[in-house]
Amino acid sequence: MELFKETNFDFLRWKWPFIGASLVLSVAGLLSLAIHGGPKLGIEFKGGMEVTVKFATYPGVQTVEKVRSALGVALSSPPTVQSIEGGSTNQKNSIVIGTEGGDDQTLAKNRQIVFDTLAKTFGQPGNGKLDFNNATIDQLTSRLAEPLQSAGAQLSDAQVQDLVKSLAATRDKQYSGLITNFDQLKGTPGLTPQVLTVLNRECYLAPYNAGRDIQIVGPKVGAELRKQAVNATLLALAGMLVYIWFRFEWIYGVGAVIACLHDTIITIGLFSLFGKEITLTVIAALLTLVGYSMNDTIVIFDRIRENNRLGSRESLADLINRSVNQTLSRTVMTSGLTFLAVIALYLFGGPVLHGFAFALVVGILIGTYSSVFVASPIVLFWHNFADARKKTAPVVAPAPKPVAEVKGKKIGKVR
Repeated sequence: MELFKETNFDFLRWKWPFIGASLVLSVAGLLSLAIHGGPKLGIEFKGGMEVTVKFATYPGVQTVEKVRSALGVALSSPPTVQSIEGGSTNQKNSIVIGTEGGDDQTLAKNRQIVFDTLAKTFGQPGNGKLDFNNATIDQLTSRLAEPLQSAGAQLSDAQVQDLVKSLAATRDKQYSGLITNFDQLKGTPGLTPQVLTVLNRECYLAPYNAGRDIQIVGPKVGAELRKQAVNATLLALAGMLVYIWFRFEWIYGVGAVIACLHDTIITIGLFSLFGKEITLTVIAALLTLVGYSMNDTIVIFDRIRENNRLGSRESLADLINRSVNQTLSRTVMTSGLTFLAVIALYLFGGPVLHGFAFALVVGILIGTYSSVFVASPIVLFWHNFADARKKTAPVVAPAPKPVAEVKGKKIGKVR
């Protein structure tokens, strides 16, 4: 299927505006990285802790500020507190609390401080009841076993534990770990009016749930992940350079790798300019971007090679333009459809996929034009430079022909 037939666009005519735009984006991104001391790393790379707290209602600015103020006093260093816009049902009405750095002992201590501060700020710690929304199965079993027996419920220890597991499953699976009324548990196997009465007497419902989504990464693990991410990216580029070197000429490999570096630098720079975090999913997107951009570049280079083998007498610039025009339908179809998919991920994928989708949206746009306006001009510039050197190289006079000898006598030069 071809969207365009026999097009004849002069793509290389616009190489300098696009190269200029690439230089501006690259310099702006690098300056932003220098000003901020590098990219904004996610918890996987810098180490620390992130706790997602789900509220019964949307946590407005006042709630976020209340949490930030309370934790700012309790923790040794100010935390990051931000609300999640959109997202899945599990993430709806949630905020993310983050702390940076610290060893394993400090991280465990900060985790407990966060839980205690939330309970003090939004819970009812002084009423002697157990918070059902934030209690574990063991805590609920320990708290409800004796009151259930006192209320006349003839349940063994194993039956009490099974009942508690059923109640926790209803809370977690049907209501994402947060209920606002014990009547929502009706229909749970084993829930009788006696059990419901005991629940109301022994437990209360805090308007939040914390602890179901916690990420804790120590400093050693974070450093190791940073090292592996850099190595993975560099090894991918090196492997592609070697492949193209043997598949085409070395200058084609250089052009393709420079284009991929160009795409990666601009994407990371835009992450810095927009204040977005580099996480493991973003690294996955960058590696995907490298492969995608390289594939698009190889398709164009392969067509250039095939056209060059036909022995055309046209200039290299015209040959490159013709090759790009011949692959234009394929480029628009593959890039266009992929772009629609990642745009959908960016708009509707929620905060978990936001960084991944943003990297791909930027990468597809940058990667598509870099194959045409960065990689191809590099090949053209090199061949023009090599041809210019051949024309200006001094002509070396041929060496004189040897003198022939017959029976030890010189008879003159061989003509």
